[in-house]
Amino acid sequence: MTNLSVNINKVATIRNARGGNMPDVVKVAMDCEAFGAQGITVHPRPDERHIRYADVYALKPLVKTEFNIEGYPNKEFIDLVLKVKPTQVTLVPDAPDAITSNAGWDAKKHFDLLSELADTFTSKGIRTSIFVGTDPENMEWAAKTGTDRVELYTEPYATLYPQDKKAAVAPFVEAAKVARNLGLGVNAGHDLSLENLAWFSQHIPWLEEVSIGHALICDALYYGLEKTIKLYKDCLNNK
Repeated sequence: MTNLSVNINKVATIRNARGGNMPDVVKVAMDCEAFGAQGITVHPRPDERHIRYADVYALKPLVKTEFNIEGYPNKEFIDLVLKVKPTQVTLVPDAPDAITSNAGWDAKKHFDLLSELADTFTSKGIRTSIFVGTDPENMEWAAKTGTDRVELYTEPYATLYPQDKKAAVAPFVEAAKVARNLGLGVNAGHDLSLENLAWFSQHIPWLEEVSIGHALICDALYYGLEKTIKLYKDCLNNK
């Protein structure tokens, strides 16, 4: 079964727009778990424009499912992860001013950095995942870093899906096969939605986790959070 990890960044964006604590990010995370989510994802950025470092510390003792912290590994991020010790850290190559993640790592180019980080985090019992595209050679370099998992960057899939869903999923199936053969767990995230998630999940049945935020929170405005989480889980369970 593929786990659903809910990224709550957008909830924090709404809170920060007005100040105060509404909506309450911690309560929303607890509600997501109560409604069936198998994980909570946060992506703190240096300017704290959505999730704040204080949110991460507040969530740590309360999250009972998998806690996934993703982000660019600057010194502050590394220190945060080592202090909080989440279930999983997902390393993404975001520039500080990036609106959202828009590419995977070049694992060969950044091999020394990624290898050092994988060793640092895994030695502390933190599962490590590297955000990557679908290139097979890059996947091999990612595996050499010692990471536990890769997270497939799925925006290209989501973009092509409305025109040709078979062509859209094909490179991701091949990339996931390469990753599995290299002994890596496979996660996925970025622009996955109720429209395209089931097709993706059906074609990669060994997918371990998807991290979904923007689309899920948008859908929750219409369906409510509890029903939305159920709808996303139904997509993942429809193998």
